[in-house]
Amino acid sequence: MSSEAEQSTDQGAYDMSDARLALTLCITKDRAGSETDVKALEHMYEVLGFKSTVRRNLPAKGFWEELEKFRDDMDRMKDPVSCCFVVLMAHGEEGILEGIDGNTIQLEELFTMLTNKNCQALRGKPKVFIVQACRGDQKDTGEVVPPEETGGTVLLSEEKPPKLPTYTDILHVFATVEGYIAYRHEEDGSFFIQTIVDVFTNMEGHILDLLTEVTRRMADAELMEGGKLRKVNPEVQSTLRKLLYLR
Repeated sequence: MSSEAEQSTDQGAYDMSDARLALTLCITKDRAGSETDVKALEHMYEVLGFKSTVRRNLPAKGFWEELEKFRDDMDRMKDPVSCCFVVLMAHGEEGILEGIDGNTIQLEELFTMLTNKNCQALRGKPKVFIVQACRGDQKDTGEVVPPEETGGTVLLSEEKPPKLPTYTDILHVFATVEGYIAYRHEEDGSFFIQTIVDVFTNMEGHILDLLTEVTRRMADAELMEGGKLRKVNPEVQSTLRKLLYLR
């Protein structure tokens, strides 16, 4: 653990000393560059000490089945789990992923599977979902801004509360905002996954700070599509209760 993470203990950081597990569910067929993303993620998991499982080219139902197996295996483990990453990569629209069979599955069905209610092994533990998929067909050309602009309840004791809300300790990170497409290069992989891997493997800090850097890099970049400038940024939704340090 880094000195920064040690200093944060008093502020309330998640204990990351136990098992770290990662599951990547991806459609690589007809999604050029996806294998590049998988290789980059495998490197990131190795650097961060995660045990990784990858499943490719699943039917829509397969996303559910593989995540269910991942959850059930965790619940049966004798040793505790500190954290899990679930990366979902496929064609999609807002709130859905498309399987290799052309059928779709609701993202919320997958997210719900690992809540504090439905996954005992991860109760009170950080659960990170990373979604590389389009959320619509809109394209952002960007907006001009002035140069200077670019750039709870208090517990009465230290005892752990007897209950947690169902939906705490979850982090959803989307490649783009609602209604917009996500960009993927046919050789270099997706802009989103490649940026996350670079930041997570080369920088230190808690995960929300790292994701702020991911957002900054993506927002500053200028993407070209068909000779036209495009802009894109990820979206982060967090119910984390503590600081999450990966290094």
